[in-house]
Amino acid sequence: MLIDSHCHLDFPELAADRSGLLARAKAAGIVGMLTISTRVERFDEIRAIAEAHPEVWCSVGTHPHHADEELHIETADLVRLSAHPKCVAIGEGGLDYFYDNAPKEAQETGLRRHVAAARITGLPLVIHSRSADAHMAFILKDEMGQGAFPFVLHCFTAGEELARTALDLGGYISFSGIITFKNAEGIREVAKFVPDDRYLVETDAPYLAPIPHRGGTNEPSFVAHTAVKVAEVRGISLEQLGNETTSNFFRLFSKAKLTSTAAP
Repeated sequence: MLIDSHCHLDFPELAADRSGLLARAKAAGIVGMLTISTRVERFDEIRAIAEAHPEVWCSVGTHPHHADEELHIETADLVRLSAHPKCVAIGEGGLDYFYDNAPKEAQETGLRRHVAAARITGLPLVIHSRSADAHMAFILKDEMGQGAFPFVLHCFTAGEELARTALDLGGYISFSGIITFKNAEGIREVAKFVPDDRYLVETDAPYLAPIPHRGGTNEPSFVAHTAVKVAEVRGISLEQLGNETTSNFFRLFSKAKLTSTAAP
């Protein structure tokens, strides 16, 4: 039993065969998935997907790539929209200095607004962090000093220092299909020391398909390949990994409920 803790079911690559990919996910033992918001202005679309499928939950937030496009979105807007029963998280917000698609100032402003919404609602913040380790660590420590909030570093690609900072602050770390890539030894090293109660698995579908599907369109059922690799790295059985990551998901995303129709 596995949960895909981060995917994008509203993206065009997945929307065309949504019923098929949901069926394939169920057949692969995926009992739930969290479809993640990248633009608040498109929240109605992902909310509708979550409403239509008992095994799907959603978040509300603005990806750092679009931070400057949604500077009009205030913390209060995130709090208000997150009250929907199927919305179980804030985000994904964060910093992306690899692509730098939005000014750094706009990305930081957006991230801090997302943190405030997580703190107010108690919902976990899904954090995107790429090529911004030092600044992300600074903001996390600074914001945590103003009041605790739950969070997860999704699709972890950062260094050990940021991983340990996040864990020290009570955060979770989520591993994607990247961990199956040949050049991802650094990520595999992090996966070895994350505590049993602080890690998740995800796809980030439609991106980052794991081996043996690398280069193709990713989908929630492929989280099983990521799970196999993480279990191998941690020296545990796939069953134990499924139990731990599922338990971790529902502890972090405590608003999410698994209905009898979604369970295997």
